[in-house]
Amino acid sequence: MSVLGFLGPCGTHSEEAAIYTNALFGNKWVLKAYRNIYDVLVAVHKGQIDCCLVPVENSIEGSVRITLDTLAHDVDLKVNMELVWKVHNQLMAKGKVKKITKLISHPQALAQCRGYINKNYPEAELIEVSSTAHAAELVASGMENAAAIASRRSAEIYKLTLLDKDIQDNCDNVTRFIFLSKREEYIGRQDPEKVMLICQMDGSKAGSLCAVLAEFAKYNINMTHIESRPNRRGLGNYMFFFEVEASPASKEHLECAIAAVKNKCFWLKDMGWFTVVKADK
Repeated sequence: MSVLGFLGPCGTHSEEAAIYTNALFGNKWVLKAYRNIYDVLVAVHKGQIDCCLVPVENSIEGSVRITLDTLAHDVDLKVNMELVWKVHNQLMAKGKVKKITKLISHPQALAQCRGYINKNYPEAELIEVSSTAHAAELVASGMENAAAIASRRSAEIYKLTLLDKDIQDNCDNVTRFIFLSKREEYIGRQDPEKVMLICQMDGSKAGSLCAVLAEFAKYNINMTHIESRPNRRGLGNYMFFFEVEASPASKEHLECAIAAVKNKCFWLKDMGWFTVVKADK
């Protein structure tokens, strides 16, 4: 069977999203966990696995920088699908704990539950670890007076007791995942809705960004996301990530816009057309 990579270890929100995606398409992949996002993207690039699902943006904490930087500099992959995943954080411990003095989780999960923590455990020591699943593993190992903030999947794996459910401060807390492979295809069940572009323009020339944005406006292409990242070639040099709306009806105009933008850039990577799936869970 083909292999779908994800950010491990087992029990993370990334694994939950990968399991959902696999089920959505008839469990056609074997799932494989990787220790970090860079490793899983490079594994697809080198042909060691067929595809991967990695986080690209959280609605509260912002973009996942390692995903963006690796896509720009280190791999040649295509986006086949976007998955919009609602993040549910649970409070869990090993059995009943009389007094919780330590809260353990990934930094993003702790940030997503900051209000809950301040209200209910203002004196607790906050311990940051590499993943929510590792937090659950530490609590399961017997750490005294400790609770983990992690996924429901982690509680199942490590046989922990749920002390409180859905403790995230924002009920609209979502993470965007992107499904990537070496092939340019979209795997959703509807027409493609977006295109992702990465480019670098002449930052020393006044109006360079404005000129690029004007091309999208000229061809009536709506932009849904724009972000800049350092391009690793000196202070003040940046590359840009654009996401724009796409549809079969706009294909000709979009191709013209992309060609015009490419002419105004040092380089441009077209990451492909892809559909957007909102998880129903």
